[in-house]
Amino acid sequence: SSGIKQSTGSSGINAEYGQLSFEANISLAHHVIMAMLIWMWTRNNLEKSVLPLIVSLLLLCSSKQTLLELVGTMFHFSSFGLLGISFGLTAIIGLLSTYLYINLCLQDNAWSKYN
Repeated sequence: SSGIKQSTGSSGINAEYGQLSFEANISLAHHVIMAMLIWMWTRNNLEKSVLPLIVSLLLLCSSKQTLLELVGTMFHFSSFGLLGISFGLTAIIGLLSTYLYINLCLQDNAWSKYN
């Protein structure tokens, strides 16, 4: 504890700064996921059966903050509760998007030139 005081120059670590750093990391991941979805949406060789899923994920991404504020207001979640919901939602969207991205790359044989 005294080592932390000396190295940071403060008497303690504020939880607000930790929360802000987690929010920034979730936001960064969210923007990368949106860029990946937009890239997949603009592909010409995309299967028509996958397009509704990509558009749905894009709509969910673009309305995520509004939905979080609505859920927080309706159910009176704390800021850390909303942070957890935001993390979970971003993780689910990210996993689905990454799965679609990998399948699209395998379909294009993009990995064959590295083997």
